[in-house]
Amino acid sequence: MFGKSRPPTLPKAPVTPPPATGAPRPKPPQAVKDSPAAPAKVSDEKFDQFNAMKMRIHRKLIEKLDMTAISSEDEGLREQVREVVAQLCEEEENSLLSYSERKRLIDEVLDETFGLGPLEVLLADQTISDILINAPRKIFVERNGVLEETDVRFRDNAHLMHIIDKIVSSVGRRCDETSPMVDARLPDGSRVNAIIPPLAIDGACVSIRRFGADPLTWDDYIKYQSCTTEMRDFLEACVIARLNIIILGGTGSGKTTLLNNLSSFIPSNERIVTIEDAAELRLRQPHIVRLESRPPNIEGKGQVSIRDLLRNSLRMRPDRIVVGECRGAETLDMLQAMNTGHDGSLTTIHANSTRDAVQRVETMVMMAGFDLPLRAIRQQFASAIQLIIQAQRLTGGPRKITTITEVQGMEGDTITMQDIFVFERKGMSSDGKAIGDFVATGIRPSFLDQLQAAGCNLDPSMFERRVLLAHDAKA
Repeated sequence: MFGKSRPPTLPKAPVTPPPATGAPRPKPPQAVKDSPAAPAKVSDEKFDQFNAMKMRIHRKLIEKLDMTAISSEDEGLREQVREVVAQLCEEEENSLLSYSERKRLIDEVLDETFGLGPLEVLLADQTISDILINAPRKIFVERNGVLEETDVRFRDNAHLMHIIDKIVSSVGRRCDETSPMVDARLPDGSRVNAIIPPLAIDGACVSIRRFGADPLTWDDYIKYQSCTTEMRDFLEACVIARLNIIILGGTGSGKTTLLNNLSSFIPSNERIVTIEDAAELRLRQPHIVRLESRPPNIEGKGQVSIRDLLRNSLRMRPDRIVVGECRGAETLDMLQAMNTGHDGSLTTIHANSTRDAVQRVETMVMMAGFDLPLRAIRQQFASAIQLIIQAQRLTGGPRKITTITEVQGMEGDTITMQDIFVFERKGMSSDGKAIGDFVATGIRPSFLDQLQAAGCNLDPSMFERRVLLAHDAKA
């Protein structure tokens, strides 16, 4: 595209340079303070000096290049731009950068040009599951269930807002005073939530839920003792036999990951329609229709809700409907769909227990605006849902499938349920993690005939009362 002997002379574009990035780029293993002996943060004076130099170089780079032609996926172009930035560093007057500082400066200028600035070093670290930005210079990450503060920083709130705009505009959304809260996603599927002033008092806040390049599989669930082989085989049979399933749990309990893995059991010859607020499910079947809700425009018009998409999906001849999360009036439509021939559907809700899940569903159905008697709502629930799975993040960070519960029906005005598999807590390990045993309760599900009719012949002995997997203090 252009030679290496001189800087490129592409047409200039009137592009306003984004603010410079945070402190000198650390290597991933050093980005987080993982011990009391970790080095102190870079002083504000040095941070500002480094920033000023970075801004000057970035402006000069923009003057030389047509930024509209820049593509983050063109590695050849990126390397050529790296050479241009290196030359600009050499031309910088009064530059007393060491080799490592010079390299970090070049990396950060490239991150601003091609990526998401200071976030790039965190996104490159696959051990990080959550990135939590509380303010431009207060950024935390979660590793293995533990929150840690990082040394990565943004220059100011305007810099952070620039990065937020980059993220949300790529998926056709906006984040401004008229719409100060937004959900979006990154190209790798990671979920992003941003909230800005005046709602966020101390500056813009961003929460990024990571989905790694190598998503967890059922083998990983068993390896990390999040469930047992018997539980996995049982859940596979339930999905194949087209049971309607709800996954419940709190924030960060692993509901979406579990929903992804349950969906992997759906036969490849079935048509699946997924409905989400921000698309993050990554199903592997060939016949998938992915739908995503849309917020209102700047005039308050054009909104397309989960409920609208769910109603429309019924006209799309789905074999399965997978709703990323039911959190409002769409719950009534989901129950009605499950009761009218769209069996084998899957969804998640926020709740702390199976009983709480029933109450949450009752509340969300009432949000639909219909004056339905409580008994009628419970009958809808009992006839629509056959299995409830609880995912939970326990003390110390381990995530487990803590209960698998059958919905049996109604007795009077009460929904009757029975646990088939449970995780019984036993205490804490030496490293502060909750431990316990996976146990079969001894109760056989009433839908065993339905599983057998679908060709899933489970060994009846798997339901006998016994410990399936005893706790391991080292797990």
